Amino acid sequence: MSGLRETTSERLLHRLARAQVEGRLPSVVGGVVRGGALAWSAGRGSVGDAEPDADVQYRIGSISKPLTALLVMRLRDEGRLDLCDALERHVPGTPFGERTIAQLLSHTAGLQAETAGPWWERTPGGGFGSLVGSLDDTALPHRAGRRFHYSNLGFAVLGELVARLRGRPWAECLGAEVLGPLGMRRTSLRPQPPAAAGWAVHPFADVVLPEPEHDAGAMAPAGQVWSTVSDLARVAALLTGDSGDVLSADTVAEMCEAIVWDEPASGPPTSGYGLGVSVQWLDGRRLVGHGGSMPGFLAGLLVDRSCGDGVAVLANATTGMDVRLPVDLLEVLAKHEPVPPEPWRPAADVDVAALELVETWYWGPQPLLVRLRADGLLQLSPLDGRDRAARLRPRGDGTWVGLDGYYAGEGLRVVRHPDGTVRHLDLASFVLTRTPYDPAADVPGGVDPAGWR
Repeated sequence: MSGLRETTSERLLHRLARAQVEGRLPSVVGGVVRGGALAWSAGRGSVGDAEPDADVQYRIGSISKPLTALLVMRLRDEGRLDLCDALERHVPGTPFGERTIAQLLSHTAGLQAETAGPWWERTPGGGFGSLVGSLDDTALPHRAGRRFHYSNLGFAVLGELVARLRGRPWAECLGAEVLGPLGMRRTSLRPQPPAAAGWAVHPFADVVLPEPEHDAGAMAPAGQVWSTVSDLARVAALLTGDSGDVLSADTVAEMCEAIVWDEPASGPPTSGYGLGVSVQWLDGRRLVGHGGSMPGFLAGLLVDRSCGDGVAVLANATTGMDVRLPVDLLEVLAKHEPVPPEPWRPAADVDVAALELVETWYWGPQPLLVRLRADGLLQLSPLDGRDRAARLRPRGDGTWVGLDGYYAGEGLRVVRHPDGTVRHLDLASFVLTRTPYDPAADVPGGVDPAGWR
């Protein structure tokens, strides 16, 4: 199964083994994904009388949330809902009906973090009606859209939204629309052997205490799912764009865009959230995925979309797993066995008419290089290396649309002389000319007739 060099595998195993010992984890399993498949996995500790492998189930906690988000985004892509819809339109009768689906997905709806009843992660759950009925005027501690505030309650609501629009329980939708198509045969709502038992490890003694396991009821979409490293490898592949028949690659990319950043007590933010997916800037790398914790279990799933590498780790302890473990495994892979870049090849199928746009243009006095890429996109790059670089995709009508940064979604129009030659470019109302403030172009505000001095 391992497609990695022996020395790389040894380094990965050493890091996993160190995490198991230092964290006093009853067991831990880790795996790395490359090229859309599990390239390496190993386990340390024991489940029953055996060392665990990539087929042993663990509770994945909040990694259930991206799975729920996939179901919501499928409904959006089918036209059954809009992310700007108020919840009340689809799930009436809640105290937060004016909050939108996008806000629920991104934890910006302002909902309280947990339920109003007993600690839901350690007690059996009831139906959605009893969950909503237990809420009071403290259910909305924040204004909508004001800040990132993680809410398990919000994803329970999204699970109910899926169930109502599909006309069947959330768990059935998950199996039919996500788990089945992705081939996740060892992922389920309750444990299926071989499965790890959940343990709490005493903070000052090497003894353990069993943690309870139960059906979370309406809260299941927030953290009920059990899975394996092998199955989570398929989710990692999906997050890098290999989404099969579940979602389009464009929708997955949309989910992975940060909508909000979590403001820490001090220092700049390094973690944010998209549509059911966490986003992190760590050591200069943009990583997406999700963490998970339930009493007795810890989990992590991270991918680097720029190269397609991913990692999944699962442990059966309430506390103790190093939060750096998934990142460190990715770093071992990147340092000792990096993904080689794809070979450069000349363009095979691009609009050669776009070659007339390829040159140095000027936004006022700032030089910008426009080049035609092999994939048919235009690349706009300021020559001084500052902001506002962008890729632009042809719309098919002679105009282009920006894909990145400041110009994302903005249009580029080619303005021509009467003889058909290019006069200037209009990019989101900014006029790009062949020379700085070219007097022959329609420069807004005009050009001083005395010229440069």
